[in-house]
Amino acid sequence: METIRRRMIRFLSERECSVRELSQYLGIREKDVFEHLQHIGCTVAARKWKLKVVPAKCLECSFTFGDRKRFTRPGRCPRCKGEHVADPRYIILEPEKEIKTD
Repeated sequence: METIRRRMIRFLSERECSVRELSQYLGIREKDVFEHLQHIGCTVAARKWKLKVVPAKCLECSFTFGDRKRFTRPGRCPRCKGEHVADPRYIILEPEKEIKTD
């Protein structure tokens, strides 16, 4: 039986998704997904892969939370103070495989 983190890595290697989608797929709480994401970031880095975070975005003024280091969703926009913020999305990117040419 696969562990939760291995299932998350496999799922994120195949598609970009939000914490809510991961939570529903795995049958665990969203809060638990955030804890696992931190560990998965280290695991995939050791494999030379990358856990890419597509940043959250304010739906009112289009501010992008590009410099955010935390995996959690921001509560409000620092620019317009709006609370309608699109969730960040996550995906695991594997390095490009080198193609040998003779």
